[in-house]
Amino acid sequence: MSNAAAAYKGRRRPDVDDPTKFYANRVRVYPKAVHGPVRTFKWLVLVGCLALYYVLPWLRWNRGPGHPSQMVLLDLPNRRFYFASVELWPQDIYLLAGALIVGAVGLFLITSIAGRLWCGYTCPQTVWTDLFMWFERRIEGDRNERMRRDMGPTTWDKVWRKVAKHAVWIFVAFWTGGAWIMYYADAPTVVREFWTGQASTQVYFFTGLFTLTTYLLAGWAREQVCTYMCPWPRFQSAMLDEQSLTVTYQAWRGEPRGHGKRDPAHQGTAKLGDCVDCNACVHACPTGIDIRDGIQLECINCGLCVNACNEIMQKVGEKPWLITWDTLAGQIAKREGRPTTIRLIRPRTLIYLAVMVIAVSVVAIAFLTRSQQMLFVGHDRAPLYVMLPDGTARNGYNIVVSNKTLNDVRYVLQLQGVPGAMLRLADRQEPPADHLDVTVGPDSIGTFHVMVSAPPPKGDNSSEPLDVVLTRQDTGERTTYRSVFMGPGS
Repeated sequence: MSNAAAAYKGRRRPDVDDPTKFYANRVRVYPKAVHGPVRTFKWLVLVGCLALYYVLPWLRWNRGPGHPSQMVLLDLPNRRFYFASVELWPQDIYLLAGALIVGAVGLFLITSIAGRLWCGYTCPQTVWTDLFMWFERRIEGDRNERMRRDMGPTTWDKVWRKVAKHAVWIFVAFWTGGAWIMYYADAPTVVREFWTGQASTQVYFFTGLFTLTTYLLAGWAREQVCTYMCPWPRFQSAMLDEQSLTVTYQAWRGEPRGHGKRDPAHQGTAKLGDCVDCNACVHACPTGIDIRDGIQLECINCGLCVNACNEIMQKVGEKPWLITWDTLAGQIAKREGRPTTIRLIRPRTLIYLAVMVIAVSVVAIAFLTRSQQMLFVGHDRAPLYVMLPDGTARNGYNIVVSNKTLNDVRYVLQLQGVPGAMLRLADRQEPPADHLDVTVGPDSIGTFHVMVSAPPPKGDNSSEPLDVVLTRQDTGERTTYRSVFMGPGS
């Protein structure tokens, strides 16, 4: 064993060596490159996630003239979220909340069935950390070479490789932060403005902020984010049971571990298990744990240790899949020689599935039945009313109509609840009428100052209920807003 490897093997968990310490320095992890079907699948997922992230802002969607043509756009200045043909207004925030609830319950369901697949394959922290480590290996070499160089003296070879690695990391982080900005502004426009110095201060600030955070989290923090910053590892223990499929070391087959004939200490003893105690699984783990210790908080269920172990099993002539995906119940059955089955349908998964179906149904119904128009009525405060020469009272109202469609819409405003109420637009010299025809432009808000005249409230009352009814002329959709009509009373 080399000096670097010996130092690495003996450096784990210094906080356990001295239980009086409240803080232990980070033990750096040097993951080794592995090859195999798991690693190949992980590369495919990584490329797919990165392609989706970088390409999505550039996809176009025709919404008609005068409307943004970006397929996915979070237009904060205009308070609109665009997802293909779906347009969300601030009043539709409950739909986003519902979508997040559906996503969370779906994650609970997946975790209860197959463990932390999200963490191991599609979490942004995992994707970008994997990408950063790929560049690190290309520049500084694989595990042993990086360890030997880090523990050795400062040389020109060490310096230029470190500088090159961090330069590439910053470059990737910059494009990551820049691509994130494109989700909040038209991608071609913001790119042109950025490189010509015409972009806003906010664009440069947030590009720099996201560049810095990506560089720190994916390049420096790495597994520390998954272990200490992310709350998900703490939640997963409540979702796993004996039927959850996770990366598992088959101890019944691998123990007692040892080097076999190569280990003089075991000459003439009972047969050893298949595990040759090579630590290949530990060296391949991106969080630096030993999967042979069982399910652990740090394990992200990526399965790279499976590939690493299979390579060793092939070399020593043992059966592969000493480390595999299995359930706790399955391992107990195999150890006892009983047939194994995977129970996907069980109380836990049924509960999660039922909650998810309910959540999806609620969100879908809310989305399909959401109104394409909104109405708000505000009563003038000064004055509350004016008495006219003919003995009627006049109230002023600010009526706000939201048109969520992409076309001009004509509406009819009517009054209910106050007999004889008439209305007219304050800026038009027209006689009062029992209704008003108003038009609101596409994807916009129309504001109308309306004067309502009617006999004053009778008796001791100084106000009475007044309903303002908005009717869309082409579809007949109606929206009602309850307000009040005020007068002097007795």
